[in-house]
Amino acid sequence: MHPRSSLVLVLPVVLATLLLSACSLPIYSESELESESGQVFQEMRAQTPAATDARLIAYVNCVSADIVQQLEKPYSEEDWEVVLFESEDINAFAMPGGRIGVYTGLLAVAENQDQLAAVIGHEVAHVTLQHALKRANREATTQGGVILGTAVLGAGPGVGDIVSMGAQLGLSLPFSRANETEADTIGLNYMADAGFNPSASIQLWKNMAAKNKLGAPQFLSTHPSGDSRIQDLVRQLPEALKRYNAAQAAGRTPNCQR
Repeated sequence: MHPRSSLVLVLPVVLATLLLSACSLPIYSESELESESGQVFQEMRAQTPAATDARLIAYVNCVSADIVQQLEKPYSEEDWEVVLFESEDINAFAMPGGRIGVYTGLLAVAENQDQLAAVIGHEVAHVTLQHALKRANREATTQGGVILGTAVLGAGPGVGDIVSMGAQLGLSLPFSRANETEADTIGLNYMADAGFNPSASIQLWKNMAAKNKLGAPQFLSTHPSGDSRIQDLVRQLPEALKRYNAAQAAGRTPNCQR
């Protein structure tokens, strides 16, 4: 066999070996996902107008600031950007890099500061638990396997596409039930440590359930709800209430006015 022909046959095997090795390691760092999420956040701001009601903006910022103060470092030291979007969608989110988005439609369901804190605490917990980062790496690895197969055959997208695919999926796909349960627990702690009443989380999800009967809001399309979730929160309330009482005794008494 001609040496050049041997080289042509060997190169795909070498490429496959290198790709498999790469896909077995984390593809993203937290800083890289923060950069990706920054672009997505700016696109969202361009597509959905920000609210102009100064009182509501101050209210959402007030609740968010109290929650952020209870986060672990380095998250508590980040300069969090909070945007209230003018939309009837019942939705909220937090993104790596210190970004929080709340839709005005959520304020019709989260009826007071404590219920809003339950939502923001939950969403921020997804960030501090690095759920999006882990998901992005998992999705990029999965995409890498597909790309590897097509690359060896000389077809399909390039290896560099692994990064963009993983980022988009990591930031957009719904979290798993395990992720949601974990974020519920940590988010409950955040709101309680900030001095918000964790019992309000129960009423919040009852409000969500009532809305669901009229047609599932966007928030529920990516967040499991129902009796099982409420039961999980009820089981966690005794510990959360201890944290809440300790926060109140320490002078952490939020007063965020709508």
